[in-house]
Amino acid sequence: MSRIDSETAARLAQRWSALEGLELLDAAIRGPEAVAIAALTSFGTESAVLLDLVARIDPGLPVIVLDTGELFDETTDYIRTLTAHLGLTRVTVSGPTEAERREAETLWETDADRCCGLRKVAPLIRAAAPFDALIDGRRRAHGFERAGMPTVEVSGGVLKLSPLAGWSDADIEAAFAERGLPRHPLEQHGYRSIGCWPCTRPVKPGEPARAGRWAGAAKTECGIHTRSLAPDAAASPLEPGNPNGLS
Repeated sequence: MSRIDSETAARLAQRWSALEGLELLDAAIRGPEAVAIAALTSFGTESAVLLDLVARIDPGLPVIVLDTGELFDETTDYIRTLTAHLGLTRVTVSGPTEAERREAETLWETDADRCCGLRKVAPLIRAAAPFDALIDGRRRAHGFERAGMPTVEVSGGVLKLSPLAGWSDADIEAAFAERGLPRHPLEQHGYRSIGCWPCTRPVKPGEPARAGRWAGAAKTECGIHTRSLAPDAAASPLEPGNPNGLS
């Protein structure tokens, strides 16, 4: 298992904090202080922009997608479509163990935090274990807890890189147009932030993108970006991934 020490992680976070987009990814993936790194993505409505940046630097970079067992069928299809379009070669699906899946069942109806913990956080902790850093697609423009987020931060010894943190909605739209990127099929139906189907709805005109996640609840994050990803937090060892496929 690769794991940089906390001092090194803090130093890199400070050094890379002024970078964004391709420049940040290039430093972390190919630069003189490159680290063991993977991209984490939901294959949601903006994921194509992040993954296009990754593919332009290294299409063989590990890409982690969490299959919670409650993804929209359209998301499953989009994973295949976008993977092929960008030529990504190391997309690995990670999901809950059978025991976690059984415990979760319809837990989303009564305890959404626990449900996310079982379906997303625990699988990510296992999948992230070999890496020093994770790339994600969060942006300050998403609002809520993301409004003041840094471009690079350290969580549980893992560096988190958000190369799109400072990008506006217009920047995202421009990237789709300039790069000819395929759209998530649910976007045309009003979905702007897409997670599990029981907890996601289309947004209304004027609402922020993430207003459709856990609508009516105070919850705005699933936990994968807000909880520690320290290896000792994992409930069970990493199970083999499913490269370029879906469970």
